Amino acid sequence: MSKPSERQEEQEEEATAEAEEQSDDSSEDEAAGNTEMDFLRSLFSSALGLGSAEKVLDELSLDGVARYINSGKCKNIICMVGAGISTSAGIPDFRSPDTGLYANLQKYNLPYPEAIFQIDYFKKHPEPFFTLARELYPGQFKPTICHYFIKMLKDKELLRRCYTQVGGERACRCTHRNANYFKFLCSCWGVSMQNIDTLERVAGLEGEDLIEAHGTFHTSHCVSFCCRKEYHLDWMKEKIFSDTIPKCEKCSSLVKPDIVFFGENLPARFFTSMKSDFPRCDLLIVMGTSLQVQPFAGLVSRVSKSCPRLLINMEKAGEADPMLGLLSFGGGMDFDSDKAYRDVAHISTCDDGCLALADLLGWKAELEELVKNEHTRIDSQDRKEKAGESKGAAAKGNPASAEPKPKAEE
Repeated sequence: MSKPSERQEEQEEEATAEAEEQSDDSSEDEAAGNTEMDFLRSLFSSALGLGSAEKVLDELSLDGVARYINSGKCKNIICMVGAGISTSAGIPDFRSPDTGLYANLQKYNLPYPEAIFQIDYFKKHPEPFFTLARELYPGQFKPTICHYFIKMLKDKELLRRCYTQVGGERACRCTHRNANYFKFLCSCWGVSMQNIDTLERVAGLEGEDLIEAHGTFHTSHCVSFCCRKEYHLDWMKEKIFSDTIPKCEKCSSLVKPDIVFFGENLPARFFTSMKSDFPRCDLLIVMGTSLQVQPFAGLVSRVSKSCPRLLINMEKAGEADPMLGLLSFGGGMDFDSDKAYRDVAHISTCDDGCLALADLLGWKAELEELVKNEHTRIDSQDRKEKAGESKGAAAKGNPASAEPKPKAEE
């Protein structure tokens, strides 16, 4: 009697997994459809002169944004961030030939560079990815000023959500097939893996505060639809550094970190949360992203027409098509035209931009103190962990330190 029962359970689990996968597909398709509908609504509204937007900022500048935040009218801030907010965290440049990364992976004869991050290839050949993961695994990097500024928004009950994006967005669009491209790809994913190490979480944001469009290294799952057993970060880290391909303890299938590979859907929570978050947004702050990849880039058009949008980046991004902008069509950023009324671009590093905004808000000293105290705490914790590891290694490598055996009686 047990065998039919087990088979029935497997069939039910397969059906559930298939339904979840179809749900993810429908969510992504629906998001694409909604983007087209947003464009059509904007087109007809502009043509008919409907839906005129209220100007909220008294000035299209960082000062104007600061006055709006301090006015008390801005209660729901959404941050959209890319890998650019982590570049000051001390993350090494993996494009350097000194890392030996490219040489270490050449032995796997990848059919093309990005195969290492494609889900179908991973399921058949997981070795290259885990070799890369060991090389690029996040170290004890400290969150940046930008991360702690977002944490301050949370502490002051102003942050509705922080949406984070994969760091490999530019690499996804590249078509070169050579060593330089491969190093670039690894560099992008190296920065992304620091995001995956959730510097936002280290800074004090919690799971509820974050929508990680790129997924997370915080958890891993068995790739089998009939199993999907979950594993935590410490388990995966131990497997990676023991040079062992992670296999499920329940069914022996591969276990993959919950990061989004090429060919996988974004997390379902990304699509469900954006529907409720963005209509309620009072201020959208975009930092450290080029806004080139959908559906993340399309989120800027999901706030209301009156909602101010601040970009803090090394270059302008997310701008509307010039021709459509002249007609007031589309939801892209408009920083410079005569019709600009809500978009502000602050061209600087993310850290400098956050410090400048904090200064205007009267928060600068508080932010600097927070960064100083948290970095001191992380350094102290890191020293303790390294001291413990050194003692453990010394004990293993020094048999003389072991307790002497008692002498046998003559």
